[in-house]
Amino acid sequence: MNQQKTGEFLKHLRKEKGLTQEQLAEQFYVSSRTVSRWETGSNMPDLEILIELADFYNTDIREIIDGKRRSENMDSETKETLLKVAEYADAEKRKLKSKMLNFSIGTFIFLVIFCLSDTGVFNFLPIEPNEHINNFLRFFSLGIAAAALGLNILYLCGFLDKAREYKLKIFCRNK
Repeated sequence: MNQQKTGEFLKHLRKEKGLTQEQLAEQFYVSSRTVSRWETGSNMPDLEILIELADFYNTDIREIIDGKRRSENMDSETKETLLKVAEYADAEKRKLKSKMLNFSIGTFIFLVIFCLSDTGVFNFLPIEPNEHINNFLRFFSLGIAAAALGLNILYLCGFLDKAREYKLKIFCRNK
């Protein structure tokens, strides 16, 4: 794969649409500097963005990667491969969400046990614990568990993705 050629082709496609680098950057929630790096060949878009670019420019990914137009349509084997890649990415995302959900449930159970425990979690220490240290350790672990649970819930509900998109949108506007 020739990154320079790919970059030139991405630049050509952008100009065909009559867009500036800033306008394209806004469309894909990236900085105009990132678009510039794609077009110079110093950096390549992630697979997810590459698929979106192919859809946006109404071309197939092979053309973008090869850096030139093809006259023939994408054959069924290539389509099948791309669908498998997309399915694999979705399956990986589902696995991650499942792990995060299990972690959230475990953290919630820890918090419930911790709150119901009147003897405290750290009373098993072999030395005579200082009451201040014991309380600090208890509430520090409680805070960490509560923060982890909160972040997991935000992730599972999709709020972190929306916050990232909003941040990128604001960042791109300010450039």
